[in-house]
Amino acid sequence: MAISNEDVVKVAKLSRLALTGDEVTTYTEQLGKILHFVEKLSAVDTKTVQPMITAAADGNVFRPDVPKPTLDRKAAFASAPAHDDEFFRVPPVIE
Repeated sequence: MAISNEDVVKVAKLSRLALTGDEVTTYTEQLGKILHFVEKLSAVDTKTVQPMITAAADGNVFRPDVPKPTLDRKAAFASAPAHDDEFFRVPPVIE
């Protein structure tokens, strides 16, 4: 699949990007190379390859979830500019 300068200009417009003529030429070449590489990947026979959940060979490598002591509520509220006995008070962000 070939990509044209017009395709790059259209994508740039949709992305709200202002590209110069040189940038359009450069990105057209680069995107053409990327699409050519993807076409090569599409030609690879993967019928015998088992699906993978993750690329990590070890599977789940996350640490165990171990409860630890937390910051005391009184200490947390000590540096807060505004709070009540239960929550931090912040200015509204949505009107």
